[in-house]
Amino acid sequence: MKLLRLSFLPRSTDFGLLLLRLALGLTMLLNHGWGKLTSFSQKSGSFPDPLGMGSQLSMGLAVFAEVVCAALLVVGFLTRFAALNLAITMAVAFFAVHKMVLTGEHSGELALVYLAGFVTLLFTGSGKFAFERD
Repeated sequence: MKLLRLSFLPRSTDFGLLLLRLALGLTMLLNHGWGKLTSFSQKSGSFPDPLGMGSQLSMGLAVFAEVVCAALLVVGFLTRFAALNLAITMAVAFFAVHKMVLTGEHSGELALVYLAGFVTLLFTGSGKFAFERD
């Protein structure tokens, strides 16, 4: 029973937060944000506009969150600010763009998983392995 509790492993919330920041930040930046940034002029006219702000502004805000804020998460600077922006972006993606659908070709499952991670970082902050501990 003792073995199942994994008590032989050291506990480190700060190391866990570092791993979470790196995984979420790097995958968001490299798999989502970078493509939007490099194809902004080609795709901004047809980008989803779920809040009625205009496609270019919607894509610009997504790029800000998915590139700038994701990079901030990776280095651990202004982590809670970055997590808030990313959480809002993922909430819009999940609720407004994907309509809370969790299965199928245009599922919002990934947006929901990202949303949960970003909300976690919003509440916890960066941890001690960061450029700026918040």
